[in-house]
Amino acid sequence: MKKRNLLMLLLLTATVYGQKKQLTEAQMLRGASSGVIGTLPRVMGWIDDNRLQIQKKEHPDSALKMFVIDAKTGKTSVTATDLVPKESGPALSVFVRDNDVYVSVSGQSAKQLTKTPETEVNPTLSPDKEWVAFTRKNDLYTVHIGSGKEYRITSDGTDLILNGYASWVYFEEILGRPTRYKSFWWSPDSRNIVFMRMDDTKVPLFPIYGETGQHGYAENTRYPKAGDPNPTVKIGITAAEGGKITWADFNDQDDQYFGMPYWTPDGKTLLVQWMNRGQDQLIVYAVDPTSGSKKPLYSEQQKTWIDLDDQGGRIQFLHGNKGFILQSDKDGWEQLYWHNADGSLRNAITSGNNWSTNIVHIDTAKNIVYFTSRQENSTRTDLYRVGLDGKNQQRLTFGDFTHNTILSPNGTYFVTRYSNAGSPDKLALLNNKGKLLMELGDSKGADFDNYDLAKTEIIRIPSEDGVFQLPIRITWPLNYDPSKKYPVMINIYGGPNAGTVRDGWQFNGQTQWWAKEGLIQVAMDHRASGHFGKAGVNYMHRSLGKWELKDWITIVKWLREHGADSTRVGIAGFSYGGYMTSMALTAGAGYFTHGLAGGSVTDWKLYDSHYTERFMDTPAENPDGYAAGSVMTYADKYKGLLRIYHGTMDDNVHMQNSLQLIRKLQDSKKHFEFMLYPGGRHGWGGNQNLHSTNENNAFIYQNLLKKDIPAAMIR
Repeated sequence: MKKRNLLMLLLLTATVYGQKKQLTEAQMLRGASSGVIGTLPRVMGWIDDNRLQIQKKEHPDSALKMFVIDAKTGKTSVTATDLVPKESGPALSVFVRDNDVYVSVSGQSAKQLTKTPETEVNPTLSPDKEWVAFTRKNDLYTVHIGSGKEYRITSDGTDLILNGYASWVYFEEILGRPTRYKSFWWSPDSRNIVFMRMDDTKVPLFPIYGETGQHGYAENTRYPKAGDPNPTVKIGITAAEGGKITWADFNDQDDQYFGMPYWTPDGKTLLVQWMNRGQDQLIVYAVDPTSGSKKPLYSEQQKTWIDLDDQGGRIQFLHGNKGFILQSDKDGWEQLYWHNADGSLRNAITSGNNWSTNIVHIDTAKNIVYFTSRQENSTRTDLYRVGLDGKNQQRLTFGDFTHNTILSPNGTYFVTRYSNAGSPDKLALLNNKGKLLMELGDSKGADFDNYDLAKTEIIRIPSEDGVFQLPIRITWPLNYDPSKKYPVMINIYGGPNAGTVRDGWQFNGQTQWWAKEGLIQVAMDHRASGHFGKAGVNYMHRSLGKWELKDWITIVKWLREHGADSTRVGIAGFSYGGYMTSMALTAGAGYFTHGLAGGSVTDWKLYDSHYTERFMDTPAENPDGYAAGSVMTYADKYKGLLRIYHGTMDDNVHMQNSLQLIRKLQDSKKHFEFMLYPGGRHGWGGNQNLHSTNENNAFIYQNLLKKDIPAAMIR
């Protein structure tokens, strides 16, 4: 072969191999296999402190098998059975079937414990598995599993008096949705039970109307809006079999809140979190279960607010009567503190810019605490270890990655699933010194490098005042050309300490589709989103809506300089995100041109007391802040196109919010779009969800991409 022909052949070969494949419509929108991303081994759990069990395929075409990895020796063996240890003793579970409570023992048929026409709610096993507690018609009951004997703890339950069942604002904002309205807790020794008695008498009633049937129906909720009376609360303690109720020594008529209580490990003391209505003072009281008397154990006050613990994470007790660890952001970052049993402070444990701090293991024998935190980089999570005395803090995870770790029972080893915005997930095994022992898997598919994929990256943009480096996660259009202008779609939530920008792998076919269509896709966070500690979050005190919009406008200005078409800047969000979308199209209308606002708060006077007042104080205390934070204040500035949508039976953010904004826009003779979802709550499913998705996608096509939505996008 002549040299000239050989050179041409080599050039042709290089060109062919240099061309990358494009994802197909089926791969992006229908989940068809592409070979871009493979599967990682599934971590089944630690069998003991040395042995890790995983499930994986030996070869791509083989069946899944169980493997055991000995972290100490590095040996891997195949096992035919699931070796992860189960709970000792018979596996009991309780559940409600046909409105009655049943208990199920592994390998045996279920035993019925109640038989009444009323519905039993939240059946909960005692720690010794001999009792079940539940509520019925807002009274608290227990039943002894062995004898089947039922005990009625309270007898004054009504629609307004709730025993062991939470009032709406406590369920939503204080105890948390995972409780499913449960407000009772067993002592560790199963001898006692503590419960909250809530009185809704003075709480205003808010009607929600259902459209079904000939005449429809009304659903009435006791919902305190900002400045309204809250439910009054009493803390009751009684024996498992009932009898005398001891009431904790609080005046239930005081304007106050109570957080989730803690039993000490020996069950002899109850710790009650008390907070004032202004939510800037926290006192943890030690309550005597026999007398109800109380004494302060811990006190904290801040100039802005303190978050009231809702999931039992503020305090963790140490074995061996070594006191407890308390978490607080009082120094501007989330730190752990070691306290003696009497509440006195021994020392700070952690240091640095910790946020989203979570204790994963406490080794009391060696006085070591293992915890995760977003310290190294606020968009990433790492695992750390530190002595209880606050010395020798060490980052155990590695690299510029977000780590999701599982520690062995004694903390000797851990497995991590790690990635960043540009690198697919990997799995690795390390020891508690941070030494990498073994790579266990890589989710990068065999065809990953053969496809042309849109680039996603994390970028920091200076705030207008130069104080903060604001994070954004951006996916650029496929084959992005810096000389061209592209439409932008921004997805946000907003709110205090509610950031969404994280540096981890998120391969999504729909994201790739939008990139192919030429859309710049952005998630962005502001100074109060949690990336800059409590000092950053505090900017929002008495001024919801102000700093989010100010920082987001700064980001939009940057986007305009980096390929964004200033006439096609879309923003979308739900709930608080709907609020900020509405603010963007009114107060920020010079920068945002199109918005999708779902389930939106439009005026903070219309939202619940506990959440709103935490940041804004009451309307009487902060009238200027409420006016400045209301979308209606800026309705005359509205331009562009806003699509408002709301569920008609939203019991969280009432449809009243959207209706008041709609009326204001109508009075101002503004053009907008509106869609109702009959019966929809704070979100909806089924065909209504598909309809909502289709409508929002059509909005993006028509207004940002300037073309009709293709049939492939319609679900």
